[in-house]
Amino acid sequence: MAEKPFELNLEHLPKGYLRHYRRSVCLACIFGIYTKQLKLTPRTAYSEAKRYEPTIAELTGSPPTRPFFPLEPGNPRCPYCASAKRSHATFDTWRVEGGSATDAARRALVKSLPKTGDPFQVLERKTTRREAFFGWLDGLGRKLDLDGDEWLMEVAREYLERREPSGKWAAVFRDIRGIRPSGRLENGWASEDGRLYLVPRVYNEILVAQYLVSRSHKHGGGTFQGRLTLLELVRRLRHVGYFRQAGILEEDPFELLEKLIDHLSGGEQPVKLHYIVDRRDFLAKLKSVYSRYG
Repeated sequence: MAEKPFELNLEHLPKGYLRHYRRSVCLACIFGIYTKQLKLTPRTAYSEAKRYEPTIAELTGSPPTRPFFPLEPGNPRCPYCASAKRSHATFDTWRVEGGSATDAARRALVKSLPKTGDPFQVLERKTTRREAFFGWLDGLGRKLDLDGDEWLMEVAREYLERREPSGKWAAVFRDIRGIRPSGRLENGWASEDGRLYLVPRVYNEILVAQYLVSRSHKHGGGTFQGRLTLLELVRRLRHVGYFRQAGILEEDPFELLEKLIDHLSGGEQPVKLHYIVDRRDFLAKLKSVYSRYG
């Protein structure tokens, strides 16, 4: 009886602290370097390639460098050597931001990973809360269609998942058609007739997140309150007393934005990023390509 494949279960990790990367690698390029340039036998090339563990920069950097390339729809060929799809392998990488919201679930997940044959690789990198926050914003901007309006609700949900990771936001948003601030709430949230009501402070933070995700897409940034320039966003936040509540006293709009980002992200506080790399497709395709070389 065949052993059941291991299933990577990420459901216990808060989505607001999780980012996924997918990247293709050309095995024909790898074997070409080993056998043609380094003059290794196919068997030795296979053994060397099996031990290869990509770096964080190779798995997440933009643009990717040879032999890595971004996935394309259809049946792509390698942009470097024109090899067909059967010579391409995929690395799936999940970045987990460290902290009290994720550490216990991440440790349990890493402990459950199979060890035989090294099908998974776990990497770590130290950074700041601010950089991690911008990484989250960048990931949102890359996966959303900013030309419509549907993305606004997605940013709101993802921000709430990041701000309050213990909430079951996927279920909450299932029947939500709009989001409004409510002065009647002192904390938390409420839903009624397809609308989600939030305390004004949290609602305004969502506007900031929406602005930051979309500000380079067109003039200004899209929000629930329409497309806003930085001056318009600052004017609104000042009018509702957000800066006063947050203890942000600067007057210059750009300095205000910097302080606001530090307030939302945690600023220069250190944080560790954990990367879980799925090497299974790479190892399986590597064996298939080696059989052709052999």
